[in-house]
Amino acid sequence: MNTRTEAEYRDLVILGGGLVGMTLALAAARSGITSHVIDKADPDQLTADGADGRASAVSTASWNLFRNIGLADRLEPLGCPIDAIAVTDGMKPGRLDFRPKPEEGSLGRMFANRDIRLALFDAARAEPAVAWHTKAEAVERERGPHGVSVTLDDGRVMTGSLLVAAEGRQSPTREEAGFALARWEYSHCAVVTAILHEKPHDNVAWEIFYPAGPFALLPLLDTPDGRHRSALVWTVNAGDAKGVTGMSERAFLQEVSKNMEGLYGEIELAAPRMSFPLNFHHAGKIIGDRLALVGDAAHGMHPIAGQGLNLGLRDVGALVEVLSDGMRLGLEPGDAQLLARYERWRSLDNFAVMSVTDGITRLFGIPGRLPSAIRRFGLGAVQRLPALKKFFMDEARGMSGKLPALLRS
Repeated sequence: MNTRTEAEYRDLVILGGGLVGMTLALAAARSGITSHVIDKADPDQLTADGADGRASAVSTASWNLFRNIGLADRLEPLGCPIDAIAVTDGMKPGRLDFRPKPEEGSLGRMFANRDIRLALFDAARAEPAVAWHTKAEAVERERGPHGVSVTLDDGRVMTGSLLVAAEGRQSPTREEAGFALARWEYSHCAVVTAILHEKPHDNVAWEIFYPAGPFALLPLLDTPDGRHRSALVWTVNAGDAKGVTGMSERAFLQEVSKNMEGLYGEIELAAPRMSFPLNFHHAGKIIGDRLALVGDAAHGMHPIAGQGLNLGLRDVGALVEVLSDGMRLGLEPGDAQLLARYERWRSLDNFAVMSVTDGITRLFGIPGRLPSAIRRFGLGAVQRLPALKKFFMDEARGMSGKLPALLRS
């Protein structure tokens, strides 16, 4: 007996309904592009309290995207503006400050990942152009001359014109397609949590570089009862990660306080501690026959500059623009010409941002007094050159290069 049942044909079949995959579906819907979104996760578990204590820096360009797909009203009250970024080598003299002029707006906003997910999921439930299939796993993918199909573990078959892999770093679709991957491990883990602190952060994000890895403090909104709060991303040696997450709360806070050097006064833990291994990967190709990669399926990098999610959202904006332009000319989403344009647009930008991030990671990881002195000299030089500072601020805000229309104001 054949238990396969074919669902409605849609323009896109998106594998992965996380932050990037679901944003893609909603952005595509704004251009009249329909999609199936297939995700093996349970959305209720993903958005449960304490399920994910991570926070993301959303650049100015990415915020424009969220606003242009109708999420601003829901998200705006939940985000903390980043008015300035302070960069320092081990809290030594020679600090570099990025602070845009008031008319230029903030450098971005900090959001809890849970809040972004809730906004995306609520919008997806209300969007007829998005067919969302949760707790469903793809067991077979087929790409042919006339379309694509994905068979789920319950026998249903989703069909469309273009298959989009948005499954994250371990994308099985990318692996099945045989795409070569430049990849290396950093031998580090990111320990992620949130802290409450005595002094206000004044909407400043701190990037403190130590030889063992960067230590980032990212501003979050105060708690409802007015307590000051920041997200912490602490890079530690992979062999130390289990010990850092497993040490007593008191010992953990002592180590955190030592790295902060009293910056925010007394501190308390505000969220569970989680750790994630860090690596670099970059797919040599991001398209195939009726296939496109977006987000971490295409590229993954060190969180040092907070650009991982933003790079994925630039993929989203470019892919939607390419597809909508082509469909207005009568082409279908899986057309090879459109996919080639998407790859040309995104490959150079992705590689450039990732290379710079990797270079900074390695530069600040060199121990010793002389390398530290050279780094601090470089930070001081940038501090004294307004044009160079503006270049770096535009990069942080995601406003450099050729931007898709959805990411422009």
